[in-house]
Amino acid sequence: MKHIFIFLIRVYQMVISPFLPANTCRFFPTCSTYTIESIHKHGSFKGILLGAKRISKCHPYHEGGYDPVPEQFSLKKKK
Repeated sequence: MKHIFIFLIRVYQMVISPFLPANTCRFFPTCSTYTIESIHKHGSFKGILLGAKRISKCHPYHEGGYDPVPEQFSLKKKK
């Protein structure tokens, strides 16, 4: 199942992402790369949840920056 999700994200990266304005992502790694890494590290369900949590932080009131995939799965806010 995780290969299907990763394939869909890769399609997004190759087909849709190139048409978006350059350098608009406020995070490193990008949300799509973060989600792929999350799926590899935590499995499909938890990886998708972490990716959705990351995407929900993509707004002008969040500072962005370096945000690696956590070692332990948690949906709680960092302190």
